[in-house]
Amino acid sequence: MAKPNQKEKQNPNQPLVMKFGGTSVGSARAIAQAVEIIAAQYQTDKPLVVIVSAMSGITNQLLACARLAVQGDQSGYQQAIANLHNRHAEVINQLFTDQDPCDVLERELQKWVEKLTSYCASISTMREVTSRGLDAISSLGERFNARLISALLEKNGFPSQPIDADQIIITDDNYQNAKPLRAPTCKQIDAILKPLLRKQVLPVVTGFIGGTQSGITTTLGRGGSDYSAAIIGDCLDAAAVWTWTDVDGVMTADPNIVPDARVIESLTFDEVSEMAYFGAKVLHPKTMRPLINRDIPLWVKNTFNPSRAGTCITNNSKKNIGKVTCVTAIRDVSLITVHGKGMLGVPGVAARTFAAVARENASVLMISQSSSEQSICFVIPSNDEHGVVRSLKKELGFELSRGDIDAVKTLSNVVIVSAIGAGMRNTPGVSAKIFTALGRDHINVIAIAQGSSEYSISLVVAQQDSSAAVQQIHTEVIINGNK
Repeated sequence: MAKPNQKEKQNPNQPLVMKFGGTSVGSARAIAQAVEIIAAQYQTDKPLVVIVSAMSGITNQLLACARLAVQGDQSGYQQAIANLHNRHAEVINQLFTDQDPCDVLERELQKWVEKLTSYCASISTMREVTSRGLDAISSLGERFNARLISALLEKNGFPSQPIDADQIIITDDNYQNAKPLRAPTCKQIDAILKPLLRKQVLPVVTGFIGGTQSGITTTLGRGGSDYSAAIIGDCLDAAAVWTWTDVDGVMTADPNIVPDARVIESLTFDEVSEMAYFGAKVLHPKTMRPLINRDIPLWVKNTFNPSRAGTCITNNSKKNIGKVTCVTAIRDVSLITVHGKGMLGVPGVAARTFAAVARENASVLMISQSSSEQSICFVIPSNDEHGVVRSLKKELGFELSRGDIDAVKTLSNVVIVSAIGAGMRNTPGVSAKIFTALGRDHINVIAIAQGSSEYSISLVVAQQDSSAAVQQIHTEVIINGNK
């Protein structure tokens, strides 16, 4: 397994936080591999905290139970619960041959099933479910998996204790997307986790979950388990956070589109934030916030190939200065254009345009405006297209009727392709290489935007050209250009 890197803090009292995602703990084989990694790291004598997700797919299945219950489909949710029980029972039987731990876990599993059944019965009676109720149900996957993994560590001779994170990660009451409260969280972590670490007990903490100050379960939203690891790493001033997944690290492009995509050795937190925003399957930006101020390195590693170093994410990555590190694509988006000669020099048109978009709660993913002020175009998710156009026509109705604005046009089935890299804007020739690569393959660029962050250039292309665009930019700018 990869050893700690010089970028990690070397104080022996600073713990390492390791998080295992759903695919890394999604089967008996995967759980056994994760426990082997944990055991190897524990034997280095560095304090260790483990964060675990639910098995892959379990959270979605739990939420499906709630949806069936809302519909009053009793047989449907009961069958779904039986399927969940069977999957977990099968993993228990594959991992445990000794009767005692197996019996204990099966009793825990039965309690888990009874609680889920009770939740669903209540929902079915009321024919509604609150956000608070969804958090209670969706937290169950992590709760059982933490107990399962902790029991397997104990079976292999490593002292361990499962911890429900609603005891230690204290949040507000914004259910489904709760915000952690740092001071009470760090106080609870000091009180609960640090004594275990001093006794060399392995805490196995549920990811994704928090709890209000009154003890009600919440969840942290998208990227929740990674976020849990970062929060705990911050409060413990960890040497590093390692997040284990099913790829060798952060890739230069989606390997399903670009077969010769490579693992990126090192990145900055800013680069990863841009990559996540522009569609790369990497960490959610909120995951990184607790680590940035303390400059705690974040590693992305492969559970099924632990000898690979992975990708290290820090505040600074001198290796990438001036380089393009990644090419991403956001699909299922639409380009909206507001244009007309009467817009020239008229104040407030842009403000009113985006106010109309905001009223539809639509996210604006990219903006481009001509210097002549005769057009504004922006990209939104395709499922918001009709509502946004309707809102724009209502807001700008007077200008449309008078001819100051010629039209509000839409172009569906487009894709945002972004080239991302630290300081690339100040490197001569990057844009030229991108457009040369696209021109060589006769790919038309519909709109262009570059932010002042200097980390990305974004292009809108037709959907049928998107894969070729990603491939051509990757070859020209990353494979050839970074030599």
